[in-house]
Amino acid sequence: MRRRRAAVAAGFCASFLLGSVLNVLFAPGSEPPRPGQSPGPSPAPGPGRRGGRGELARQIRARYEEVQRYSRGGPGPGAGRPERRRLMDLAPGGPGLQRPRPPRARPLPDGAPGWPPAPGPGSPGPGPRLGCAALRNVSGAQYLGSGYTKAVYRVRLPGGAAVALKAVDFSGHDLGSCVREFGARRGCYRLAAHKLLKEMVLLERLRHPNVLQLYGYCYQDSEDIPDTLTTITELGAPVEMIQLLQTSWEDRFRICLSLGRLLHHLAHSPLGSVTLLDFRPRQFVLVDGELKVTDLDDARVEETPCTGNADCILEFPARNFTLPCSAQGWCEAMNEKRNLYNAYRFFFTYLLPHSAPPSLRPLLDSIVNATGELSWGVDETLAQLEKVLHLYRSGQYLQNSTAGSQAEYQRLPDSAISQEDYRCWPSYHHGGCLLSVFNLAEAVDICENHAQCQAFVVTNQTTWTGRQLVFFKTGWSHVVPDPSKTTYVRASG
Repeated sequence: MRRRRAAVAAGFCASFLLGSVLNVLFAPGSEPPRPGQSPGPSPAPGPGRRGGRGELARQIRARYEEVQRYSRGGPGPGAGRPERRRLMDLAPGGPGLQRPRPPRARPLPDGAPGWPPAPGPGSPGPGPRLGCAALRNVSGAQYLGSGYTKAVYRVRLPGGAAVALKAVDFSGHDLGSCVREFGARRGCYRLAAHKLLKEMVLLERLRHPNVLQLYGYCYQDSEDIPDTLTTITELGAPVEMIQLLQTSWEDRFRICLSLGRLLHHLAHSPLGSVTLLDFRPRQFVLVDGELKVTDLDDARVEETPCTGNADCILEFPARNFTLPCSAQGWCEAMNEKRNLYNAYRFFFTYLLPHSAPPSLRPLLDSIVNATGELSWGVDETLAQLEKVLHLYRSGQYLQNSTAGSQAEYQRLPDSAISQEDYRCWPSYHHGGCLLSVFNLAEAVDICENHAQCQAFVVTNQTTWTGRQLVFFKTGWSHVVPDPSKTTYVRASG
């Protein structure tokens, strides 16, 4: 029965969002709160098991003021330690989590006023910011998942571009627990929506190549709640650690370098030092091989206030760190160090050292060890990651590593080998041995170190560092013409 209900809900999602059924138009008079604008009176909460009108209004006000601080562009006074709360498992189909239904749009007359840009300077991409009109007649609707507060969908715009839509999950834990406590559905929606609004503001204020792009937003009527907020963002692929461990070291290093650049930006952002309280792989996505943070509703700008070092304990499941309390009464670099240690325990320790070029491993080990001990800050960590990139991209890591090869190979231009593959790890091709090389000498050295290798085919494809992709083969009995490739076969004798 549960499977049948899920299928019906999924069908409703698709039928609603596909074709002409979806007609999301503007809701006049709705816009994100601007600096100095009051959030307005909160709907009166109904009878709940705990709490009441005053407590719900206080929480809405607190979240509204947080959004206001970020909109104005600077951190406010310290707000104490980050709140401690358990985040739900984001996996769809988890206990008590049902696939949410997209909101029902209330058609409005054409010519309704458009929305102003989201808070912050300019637009994240070329062209005007997307609004409700961009969501008319979308296709290819797909539910991607839900978290503590939000649901995410993938849709294709009429022009063909695929984007992600984020909205408050009406079946989610955040809204549901609030309604159970306060009995006020509309007030609880406003409480949850301020987290989505906060994320929208931060995506705009923290614009960076490793921060997901905000394309626009839309207000619309949904179920029994008017003016619900949907954000339109860049679409990325989820970070699957098991899959990443099977990719090439070069691609894994790119992810770690992306993360290092992101953490440097967060530590020196226009808002101050930003920490990600919910820092896990699922809070990031991959866009064309680059790692980007997508979930910012649990980001925090304020540093932790203190009266002594005992107030500056950075706690993690495996170990704790004590940071110094500054003369100004703030824990020094706590936001930065929290991000850095999480990068170590979720990314660097798994992705950096394994299957790396041997000459780079000592430097990579020092990066992993220093971030694991928090002996470096983000500036030094990024400097060392950029050093690794320079050594790898320039070929300097190959010094003395290929000098001893005496093998001779015959060059066969405009040709390839159609079969005779073997598998190696890590490879860019699961059915064969496809690796990147800096030059021909490195390709020869790899072939000499693979017992099966008798030939290799140099392609005209390159990786993100500009290195050429090369197929390594067990023989050359199936040579075929190919003007985009060059084959090298081991000389007999």
